[in-house]
Amino acid sequence: MSDVLTRRQLNRATLARQLLLDRADRADRSVLATVEHLGGLQAQQPFSPYYQLWSRLRGFRPELLARLLLDRTVVRIAAQRGTIHLLSVPDALTLRPWVQPLYVADLRTNAEHAKPLAGVDVEAVAAAARELVDAEPRTMAELGALLAPSWPSVGAAHLAHVARALLVLVQVPPRAVWGQSGQTRLTTVERWLDRPLAAPSPDMFVRRYLGAFGPASVADLQTWCGLTRLRAVVDELRPSLRVFRDETGRELFDLPDAPRPDADVPAPVRFLPDFDNVLRSHADRTRVIDDVNRKRMNRRNGVVPHALLVDGEVAGWWRLEDAVLTVTPYRPLSASEVADVEAEGRELLEFALPVGDVDAAEVRVMPAE
Repeated sequence: MSDVLTRRQLNRATLARQLLLDRADRADRSVLATVEHLGGLQAQQPFSPYYQLWSRLRGFRPELLARLLLDRTVVRIAAQRGTIHLLSVPDALTLRPWVQPLYVADLRTNAEHAKPLAGVDVEAVAAAARELVDAEPRTMAELGALLAPSWPSVGAAHLAHVARALLVLVQVPPRAVWGQSGQTRLTTVERWLDRPLAAPSPDMFVRRYLGAFGPASVADLQTWCGLTRLRAVVDELRPSLRVFRDETGRELFDLPDAPRPDADVPAPVRFLPDFDNVLRSHADRTRVIDDVNRKRMNRRNGVVPHALLVDGEVAGWWRLEDAVLTVTPYRPLSASEVADVEAEGRELLEFALPVGDVDAAEVRVMPAE
């Protein structure tokens, strides 16, 4: 009989893996090692990874990540779930090939692009696109316009989409460099790194997923990466894994020596940016957000809000605008919880704002909505 883990035990285990129970000391865990441990950082918004790392690393400063982008130690590419992720070089060269079936399938099923691309030699389009972006980084609009004369019956945006699907494209700096701005310009990862793509190891990625997000089910794993039919991979690893069940009887897998703290371990307030992977990497997300609040998070005019964690669970949302950090809880907070939110909020302001703006900045905790 497998041991049963409660929802709260799963919460604390996941927070421990995610470095959200206690920030790691940079003397023990570097920025690069943290990015790799977490399996990359979702980076739909260019500056989200900075906030993700600030919530997890003690003493993190924006220039520490910016430096890694500029020296090509980390890159931003489309990877798991078809979304932009910030990854270490070894992960970029192997993880994207592992999830490549997602991108190939998208060419057949994408509601916007599949029909216009029917009958098009997409491999020829990709080859032409490779020459163009390897010559110099280009925006998607520029790339589509340059491809269009060779395929005049196909819209430029559809041709550029082929490149995104069949090539591994890096968003090059200054895009996503803290304190700078720039268009999304793309070149191939092989050109940017002067290294070829490498054969992936599914077993390794399964283990690393469990190390960062476990204990987890096969469905959870598939939600994280976007692939399907991974049961066979997990079954091969079963003899080397711990097996649990959740309170509904769902089978969960974990690394034998991974941390599984007691359910009553305190969880500090944390401010998470939009698209943080801890909120998007399980089929059953109730370990960090209940179904009611999940619907609240997903209904804000298509805009995903930043999440506030109180006692380890999503308890509201926040925004930072004009040196004012506004926090809107989903439930009434106790006086001590408000004090914790305000204290962590002040730390966030000191991280995010120029030094001269911090003294005039403020944290506003609104009534529960």
